[in-house]
Amino acid sequence: MDTVSAEKRSLNMARIKGADTRPEKLVRSLLHGMGYRFRLHVKTLPGSPDIVLPRYRSAIFVHGCFWHGHEGCKRASIPSTRTGFWRAKIDGNKKKG
Repeated sequence: MDTVSAEKRSLNMARIKGADTRPEKLVRSLLHGMGYRFRLHVKTLPGSPDIVLPRYRSAIFVHGCFWHGHEGCKRASIPSTRTGFWRAKIDGNKKKG
C-alpha cells in the first residue's frame, strides 16, 4: 500500500527528469572541456542516447543508479511499496541497457 495519494505520487513521478540530469551534465561538461563536440538525445538512434559523438560514431548512455539497479550502489534500492512492480521495472531497464 502506498503512503501517499495517487495524485501526490503522480506529481512526484512527473518531477523525475529523464534528461539533463546532474550526472549527465557532469559527463557533458567533462567531454566539452576535453574538446569533444556532441549532440544530445538523438531520437533517431536506437535507445535515444544521452550523448552522441557523431565524428567518432559513438553514443553514451548515462544510466541512473535507481532506474538501472546498479550493483553495490546505495541508490539502487527497491522501494518498500509495490516491490513486485519496481523489481520488474528495474529488471526490464537492466535488460534494455
